[in-house]
Parts: sequence; C-alpha cells; structure tokens
Amino acid sequence: MNVASSTREFATQDMYPTRLKDGERIKERRDPVLWSDWHVDAPITRTDADHYESKGYLIKNDLFDPAEVAKLIETSGELRAHGTQIGAEDLVTEPGTDEVRTIFRLDDHSLLFNRLARDERLLGIAQFLLGDDVYLHQSRLNYKPGFTGKEFYWHSDFETWHAEDGMPRMRAVSASVLLTDNSGLNGPLMLIPGSHRQFIACAGETPANHHESSLKRQEIGVPSKATLERLSAEAGIDTATGPAGTVIFFECNTLHASNGNVTPFPRSNAFFVYNAVSNQPKTPFAAPCPRPAFLSNRGPVEALKPSRGSLIDN
Repeated sequence: MNVASSTREFATQDMYPTRLKDGERIKERRDPVLWSDWHVDAPITRTDADHYESKGYLIKNDLFDPAEVAKLIETSGELRAHGTQIGAEDLVTEPGTDEVRTIFRLDDHSLLFNRLARDERLLGIAQFLLGDDVYLHQSRLNYKPGFTGKEFYWHSDFETWHAEDGMPRMRAVSASVLLTDNSGLNGPLMLIPGSHRQFIACAGETPANHHESSLKRQEIGVPSKATLERLSAEAGIDTATGPAGTVIFFECNTLHASNGNVTPFPRSNAFFVYNAVSNQPKTPFAAPCPRPAFLSNRGPVEALKPSRGSLIDN
C-alpha cells in the first residue's frame, strides 16, 4: 500500500464503522501494520520488524539498565502511595475497593515518567513503527495488586479510540514498560497473535459517558465470544512476560486482555500510547461526544523530541 496516497484517500472517511445496531461484523484491515521500510539503521532488527508485522506485538528486553529500572519502580510506588493526592479525574480504583488501579496523565504527574516517555529507546521505536513524528495520545500507570487485581477483558484499543476518541487510522502503538516481574501467573498481558489484521466492528451503541463504567469493566466495544473462540483456535493466545524493565510494544488493533491476579505477587506497568501526528483525533465516529482529555489528548499537540542518555542522569 502507498502510505502517502492512502492517507490522502482516507483522510475524511470512516474507514472502520463500529458500534453497530445490527450486530458484529469483521473486516480486513485497510492500513499498513509497519509504516516504515526496515533498514540497517532502524532501531529494531529485521526479525523484530517481521515479528511485529506478523504477530502485532514486540517484546524488548534490556533496553534499560538495573539502576534505571529500580528508580522507575521506586517512583511508581511513591505515586501509588500518594494516589489520594491525585485528582479524581486521573484516578481509577479497583471495583469495590479504594486500591489504585490506574493513574492517567502519567507524564504530567511525574518528571521521571515524562522523561521515560521521551526516551529514544522507546520513542525511536515508536517513530519507526509508525513512520511519522509522534505524540502521546494517552499515558497511565497501571497497578494490578496481589490477591484482588481484576481482569481486563478482550478488546482492541483502536476500536475504542476510533469509536469514542475519533482516531481515524490504525497508526498508533502502545508501549508497556513492566515495573514488576510478569509471569504467566500474576495476570500478564495476553494477546491473540495476528488479530490486528482484522477489524472487529462491535455490536451495540455507545452510551453517554461510557468511559465512566468501561474503565472499570468494559462491556460495549468488545468482540463476541464466538469471534474470540475462532481467533484463538486459529492463532492461539500469547502471554507477554518478562522481568521488570521489559518493554512490550503492541499494535493498536491487536486484541488483548489480562486475567485477574489472585497470586500474592502484584503487577504494574507504565503505559504510553504513541500516535502519529498525522493521525490526530477528529469527531468521534461512534459516540455522542469525545472522551475527556485525560483519556485522549486532542491537542494542539507537539511532536515528541527524543531524549538521550540515562534516565537518572538528567
């Protein structure tokens, strides 16, 4: 696909109608997955690029040294401990408890995580995958406490961002920086490999202020059980695991979820959504009004500039 011509052609169209009254539909993706051609100076290997294009995600280890990881973990613990000092709009608690589940606008609440979002080790990969300058569409700190951490149900982020934020194209990528060891036991990210190549137009109209309930439990904008059964039977389910400091990049349309955590071992991660500057949100395609700014940075936006060197030397 010619990226430039496709961008012009689809600039004003709803390429991916969803939240349908007459039931779920499945269509082929109409956007590239990898928006850059691989070259020897690329920030990832050719094998990495092929894996991302084929599977819809990429796991990178050893991007950060142990001292950097330790400082990130320390800072995330401080943010959680002082969660009551964060404005209610940026804070989500576990259903039925006051335990912190998510802190939004992470880059506004921490200088260290603001610096992390701009680090060339993350930003350079995001720019390469998206073939454009990028900005932060959303940032957050996720906690899944031991024993009581609740599940996140299967969904495509793009389906929500398109329907409720007005993101036009599949030209965004999420980077999840693990701040605890993630094993197959403590509710790690699960992905259906290859699912990014199809768009699942979900059934059901978007209620007003849907984000107020969906942030704790999403029921609108999720695939049917029959579709999930078929896709997982065809491709299986991968778990994204690794020690603290691991970074998981996953394409915006890859179906993903996580189980509840009933182990004693908490799970947490810093989460940055990089969106192409050319792909800024418009009017929502399937919602009464845009979601609040803490969920969707509607601009004006500035392209992020890469920061180099150690996170803890700046």
